[in-house]
Amino acid sequence: MDERRRGPSPLRLMIVAAIVLVAGALSLLHLLHSRISANENMARESLHAYNLALWEYFTIYETYPKALANLGPGSEAGVNSADLIDPVLASGKKSGYVFAYMPGELDFDGTTSMYNLTASPRVSGLTGRQSFSMDETGIVHLSTKPSVAQSLPTR
Repeated sequence: MDERRRGPSPLRLMIVAAIVLVAGALSLLHLLHSRISANENMARESLHAYNLALWEYFTIYETYPKALANLGPGSEAGVNSADLIDPVLASGKKSGYVFAYMPGELDFDGTTSMYNLTASPRVSGLTGRQSFSMDETGIVHLSTKPSVAQSLPTR
């Protein structure tokens, strides 16, 4: 029997299988990296959406809300449901990130003129690598570690 007609050897099949597995792993890593980048961009965009809604809430009611849910829709527009953002943002979770809102201390008249808003990945390293924070100034700060924050360049 001629050696060329027997088909591929087991060694050749193992080499082809290894190449296919390596290519698959690399494409999966690229997909994960793309997903993380998209989640991080969405978190920054969501912070800007919150900032606009919080500023509008402040101009209408002369105070910042007690919770993010107060910015969302409700049965009746008012202090407890201003209908300034969609229900997904009002829930505080979007695109692999969790948003934590902390209003400032109450002023003498019972209002608050400060807030802090943070965006943290739901699963660090899987849904995002960076955390972001923002206050009433509207400046987004970037943090790769919880204790270190730096300003992002403005566009």
